[in-house]
Amino acid sequence: MKMASDPDKLLKKHAGLTHSELQKVTSHVQREKDDWFVNTVMIQGHTVPFKFKRKKVYQSLTGARVNLTYYPEIETIAGFNVDIMQVVRIKKS
Repeated sequence: MKMASDPDKLLKKHAGLTHSELQKVTSHVQREKDDWFVNTVMIQGHTVPFKFKRKKVYQSLTGARVNLTYYPEIETIAGFNVDIMQVVRIKKS
């Protein structure tokens, strides 16, 4: 039985999403912002950070292989536009 967060269902529902499997995490940083923990991961072969939020501290993903479902977004930092990937779903492979 497939879960409701199945990537295929998400991809059909939202055209802008991308799903990647078995991606190696080279760096994982967490910081607290308000009531959330903002997680930033760098993926091998990509120069753009992948970001997601959680209510609790997440396990370290450095060196792990993950499956990601994400969409591109632009974040403004200090007046500069920075490309990021907003993660909708992340799961260890």
